[in-house]
Amino acid sequence: MKLLRYGAVGQEKPAMLDAEGRLRDLSAHVNDIAHEVLLPSGLARIAALDPHTLPLVEGTPRIGACVAGSGKFICIGLNYSDHAAETGATVPPEPIVFLKATSAIGGPNDVLEIPRGSTKTDWEVELGVVIGKTAKYVSEADAMDHVAGYCLINDVSERAFQTERQGQWTKGKSADTFGPIGPWLVTPDEVPDPQQLDMWLEVNGVRRQSGSTATMVYGVRYLIAYLSQFMSLRPGDIISTGTPPGVGMGFKPPVYLKGGDVVTLGIEGLGTQRQVAAQFDEGGDRSGL
Repeated sequence: MKLLRYGAVGQEKPAMLDAEGRLRDLSAHVNDIAHEVLLPSGLARIAALDPHTLPLVEGTPRIGACVAGSGKFICIGLNYSDHAAETGATVPPEPIVFLKATSAIGGPNDVLEIPRGSTKTDWEVELGVVIGKTAKYVSEADAMDHVAGYCLINDVSERAFQTERQGQWTKGKSADTFGPIGPWLVTPDEVPDPQQLDMWLEVNGVRRQSGSTATMVYGVRYLIAYLSQFMSLRPGDIISTGTPPGVGMGFKPPVYLKGGDVVTLGIEGLGTQRQVAAQFDEGGDRSGL
């Protein structure tokens, strides 16, 4: 299944995509794509529905983040060996784990706000894993039983905030709109091997990232088991699993986003995103739209 949320910010409704690619409203059956709906039993109830009996959503509504109520947005750094090389870093002996504020979460095609004072806003196409059943001290063998589905993520980053200021990475990762997810939450039955997905990202029509989840250092199964040793993973939690090479900071000289730039990205089977960047000035106004 491909599950999604549509409507104005804060007023999103749950939906699913039918075989013809049309939106079908799920409001009569679930309140949102969140919490208990993401449990295996909740997803099974939706899967039992005939999409063609659900109301058709007319027009082209805004698509929101594909999951709601996420308690944690966990990111993995330097998880592609070729990306580590382009940043001048070595592959870590254990996964690099940091948190992205959940207030960064937005829709896949929402405006990308370059924060006030930013000079180095960057892009990162990533595979997202959404937890569907609480995972605590799970083994690699059982890890995939805890996945509700997969989604496309742009892990937008402000490199100066991330690496040139004191402290940890989170403040360079957490500005509003820095976590577009979706368009869909794709259930595992449609993603038989999350380690064999092609991924790409373009800026203003120029290809910047091309890669595959096959080159991840630490795969999905390992990451779920690893993280569950340090914290419980609960329904709706998101794991952003790292990015392939081609980020702006890796170019010589580096290339960063400015107001008016258009970022498009996609992962095989998980849909595409499109964001127009807007620069915030000192007065709080946006330019570049």
